[in-house]
Amino acid sequence: MESIGKKAIMYALADGDLEKQIKVSAEEEGFKLIKGKVGSMNTEKIFAAVETAAQREGLICGDRYRDNHALYHAILDAFVGICRGQLGLGDMLRTVGLIFTVVKGPRNVESREDGEWLAVVLYGTIGAPVKGYEHETIGLGLNHL
Repeated sequence: MESIGKKAIMYALADGDLEKQIKVSAEEEGFKLIKGKVGSMNTEKIFAAVETAAQREGLICGDRYRDNHALYHAILDAFVGICRGQLGLGDMLRTVGLIFTVVKGPRNVESREDGEWLAVVLYGTIGAPVKGYEHETIGLGLNHL
């Protein structure tokens, strides 16, 4: 079973030809995908980068509360994952360098009757703001529209 979360994770981790293959295949199945990068010690900048990209690329409608609300909670769940429960960056002397993906579509390709969902993945590094003090991290958030 191909799930929206798995597609979002695979897309976040892929690069080059594999990244293109995943995007084309997912779009043929009716999913919409975006990918971007963000790095900061500021939590708000992480959320803003993902929200702006999702709106700009048409995955959510910025005028609809439910779209913004669903995306916010998917980002928050992914952020909790990368921070391992300690929500904070700069105020805790931590910084991140992340690739983010947002995928919109059914929860899985075999069952489309429960509507559209959003999956957000944050993948990259987190650590003290000193080169070489970071480690890999990943978080996944899902929410229904």
